Amino acid sequence: MKLQKPITLAEMAEFLGCTFVGDPQHQITGVNEIHRVTAGDLVFVDHPKYYQKALNSAATTILIDQIVECPEGKGLLVSESPFDDFNKINRQHRPFVPQLSAITGVNCKIAESAMIYPNAFIGNNVIIGENAIIHSGACIMDHTVIEENVIVGPNSVIGHYAFYYKKKPEGFDRMHSCGNVHLSKNVEIGALCTIDAGVTATTMIGEGTKIDNHVHIGHDTLIGKNCLLAANVGIAGCVELKDNVTLWGQVGCASDVVLGEGVTVLAQSGISKDLQAGKTYFGSPCGEVKSKFREMAALRRLPEILEKM
Repeated sequence: MKLQKPITLAEMAEFLGCTFVGDPQHQITGVNEIHRVTAGDLVFVDHPKYYQKALNSAATTILIDQIVECPEGKGLLVSESPFDDFNKINRQHRPFVPQLSAITGVNCKIAESAMIYPNAFIGNNVIIGENAIIHSGACIMDHTVIEENVIVGPNSVIGHYAFYYKKKPEGFDRMHSCGNVHLSKNVEIGALCTIDAGVTATTMIGEGTKIDNHVHIGHDTLIGKNCLLAANVGIAGCVELKDNVTLWGQVGCASDVVLGEGVTVLAQSGISKDLQAGKTYFGSPCGEVKSKFREMAALRRLPEILEKM
């Protein structure tokens, strides 16, 4: 999330009521979760295991729970609870705006040629392009961008909260979502799909991608052009699918992995690590299809082998 105007390190420390390390005039131009940070962003970290990842990332301001050596050109905000303070920043700069009666929110830009069926809900600050079709019961949440010729099927939810929680003694505390979803042109979304908003950035569906019914896509996932996702596919947050990836029915994908261009994953497979471009995979955990089929053939022979022992 980019801020409407830059904030200095000293100003942010005063807002949070915490101390800082670095140039008081150091500029903060955005806020982002670790997977999507760019120069000028603020990121939070609250566990020593991830200190170096945050400090060495593209982020130039680190909200952290201990004083550590500050990399050159960066700034530290030292907080007792970085998660809570990160949430405080997000809520300040993109607060939740209730929409209790209107079926279409404020500050929306909807093309005249777009077809919005009865009982579709449109949140605040939504953009819907030419010839888009939003079917009945679809829920298009705040800040969603829908380009031309996109189809969103009945009862699909685009831009719900990111599934991102911190476990505390009193229970799970949700990270306030201030990202969004962007559906590029000629994307088709089936019925009863769910695409979560980014935590602080954008969940992106690339041009020409087609998504079947009952598919879930987690926060901050990036899906390339002309991908094909069959029914019941489930993709966790912070996954990247390059162009022309095909996932057949009931494929599940763990978070923070990359699927190379042209990858095909056969039905009911489980993805737990990066997959190389141009190959076909199967199984759980999935492997190259020829190897997996040989494993299955060998397992079928196991009872026979045991009988001969």
